[in-house]
Order: sequence, then structure tokens, then C-alpha cells
Amino acid sequence: MRSTERPSQRPSQRLAVALACAEGDWAHDDWPAADDAYVGRVVRVSPPFCLPEPVDVVVLRCAEPKVSFPALLAALTVRGKARVPVIVVSPRHDTDTVVEVFQGGAGYLVEGDYCTHMLSSAVMAATVGHTYLSPAACAALREAARRMPTRGDAVERLRALLSPRERQVMELLSTGLGAQEIGLRLRLSEKTVRNNLSNIYAKLEARGSTDAVLRWLGAARAAPVLRN
Repeated sequence: MRSTERPSQRPSQRLAVALACAEGDWAHDDWPAADDAYVGRVVRVSPPFCLPEPVDVVVLRCAEPKVSFPALLAALTVRGKARVPVIVVSPRHDTDTVVEVFQGGAGYLVEGDYCTHMLSSAVMAATVGHTYLSPAACAALREAARRMPTRGDAVERLRALLSPRERQVMELLSTGLGAQEIGLRLRLSEKTVRNNLSNIYAKLEARGSTDAVLRWLGAARAAPVLRN
């Protein structure tokens, strides 16, 4: 079968990743593979998470994201690297933890719920502003939204701002798919999907994909102001 991935969409230079382990060792000694399409090199760091060189993405492996994730963000902010994307890898998959990390702008992979190929895809997605979630993390986020019955009407009014196609795009975006994958599912070009996303962000008054998904699922800290 011919690959659906276009070479032009791969980074011209493979990415540098910091593996930040709050405790213990990195679980995947074979990652990244020598022929990994996206990740070229890794730098291993431990608390207090001092990055010895510039990196494109930080992958944080920790047992307690509510403790380690804020500590990592604080360390990156102090060192002027607050804009470096972060992906959290943890065995925790309770709704409170996943939502807190997601609201902080990081991707979330639950241990045992992803493969190394998914990890590489998550790293690549993070560099273009997309927040990647493993299936269990998606389920936790949806459960958090389901527990907010008092905001159901507000969420429905918010979703009504979108066209049927835009709602399809948001439904797929909220499962962790990127623009290219959404295009393949809906048989649209990646450019068309990105145009849809731009329109969606404007209508939802969202700052990006993470904010849009939070609003779509009703898991945002505050509902946006809806235009008449």
C-alpha cells in the first residue's frame, strides 16, 4: 500500500527532544530508532530539569504529573524556555490529572496506552502547536466534560456556532488527531482542514488547538464570551 504521508510534511531536520524523568529511568531504550522519521537526538535530564542545550520538545515521564509538570514548567520559565512544547508520559489517567495537564497546554500519553511510533508522532505534532493525547487520556478528558452537566447548554450553544463540517473537524481534533490525519478521515486536503481550524478558533475565541478542544469538550476553566 502506498504511504499517505507526503515527504514535504516531514521536518527538513530531525527534532531534538529532552527526556525529563522525574524519577526512575526512561522506559523505551529503543526510542528513538536510528531511522525515526521525526526525532534525531535526545538529551536526558533529571530534576531540576536544566536543559544543557536547545531542544524542540520536552517529554516528561513522571508518576505524579500534578507535582512534576508544574515543576518542569517553572524550570523552563526561569530559563527562558517556557514556549518549548511538553508531552507528559505517566501511568496516571484519572480525569483531574489529565485535565490539569491538558489545560496547561501539554500532550498526555498514558503508560501502556501508546507505542513508540505514537510517541514520535506526538513529538512532531507538538512542534506545530497540536496537543496529542493517547486514547486513555482522551477518554479521561471526555469523562471530565461529561461530569459538567450545568454547562451542557453553554457547550451546545458554543458548538452551534460551527458549521456541520467544522463540528466534524472538532470531533476528530478532540480525539488527538492532527490536521493531516483529519484530512485523511474526511477526505479533505490538509490545507482545507487548517483553514477550517482557523475559522473554528475564531468562532470559539480559542487561542489554539488545546484551547479549542477544552471549549469543545466543556473542560475549559471559563466559558468564552459568545457573540450574538
